[in-house]
Amino acid sequence: MSLRTQLQGTGVAIVTPFKATMEVDFDALGKLIDFIIDKGVEYIVTLGTTGETPTLDAEEKSDIINYTFEKVHGKVPVVVGVGGNNTKEVMENLQSYELEKAAAVLSASPYYNKPSQEGIFQHYKNLAAESPKPIILYNVPGRTGSNITAETTLRLAKEVENIAGIKEASGNMVQCMHILRDRPDDFLVVSGDDHLTLPLIACGMDGVISVAANCFPKDFSDMVRHCLKGDFSSARPLHYKCLEGNDLLFAENNPAGVKAFLAEMGIIENVVRLPLVPLSNAVHQKVKAYLNT
Repeated sequence: MSLRTQLQGTGVAIVTPFKATMEVDFDALGKLIDFIIDKGVEYIVTLGTTGETPTLDAEEKSDIINYTFEKVHGKVPVVVGVGGNNTKEVMENLQSYELEKAAAVLSASPYYNKPSQEGIFQHYKNLAAESPKPIILYNVPGRTGSNITAETTLRLAKEVENIAGIKEASGNMVQCMHILRDRPDDFLVVSGDDHLTLPLIACGMDGVISVAANCFPKDFSDMVRHCLKGDFSSARPLHYKCLEGNDLLFAENNPAGVKAFLAEMGIIENVVRLPLVPLSNAVHQKVKAYLNT
């Protein structure tokens, strides 16, 4: 089965729950995994940006990967985030992490360094050579400071065997359409922007790796499945039902927004690690009001 077939639908970039002591809360992580699988999502992405990976040490990352595989127990595919702005270190992590049970690796474009397009190409080419699993590119210019152009994405898709897809979160619909028009048939393209998922699937995307599906897994994954069937009259009401919630999720920062929702739902504690801080009281009150409507 191709990765494009295996990962069609809704993937969830799951948060990393913390206790008040700032330790990883594995009980809450298990509760969250059960919740989103029970509500019908197609797969899980662990150690993405939403998982606050810049604040996790190597041992915590390894423990989270192993716990996630154990808890999911083959019910859905698991994608593991392995990225960074030091190519050599990322290559070493690809060899040291337990990735045997992973469907793929999601790897964000190098942040802060602001490499040229050739630098981005060579970074991913080197990762692909070391990775035991197919690599999904992650283009999120708002966080990394640089964009993976459509030309570079397509070059990687066509020239590097182990590059299997992209999570596109540029917000640039025209760029996305160029990728979708010219991609190889087996190249996975998913939305990285919850707000734009419906129109992007209408353009031809295969689904989404979502933040919102942590807390709205049923509505969001139902919406995506309707879109993939071409049933936009059924998808549209769910899209607009989630719109205000999506606005609140990203009102200040991610994952402070989604953690506030999940805390109000009784799934995790409302704890983030510095430099992030919890939602301001004003926005948190809007979250509570939204959930009570």
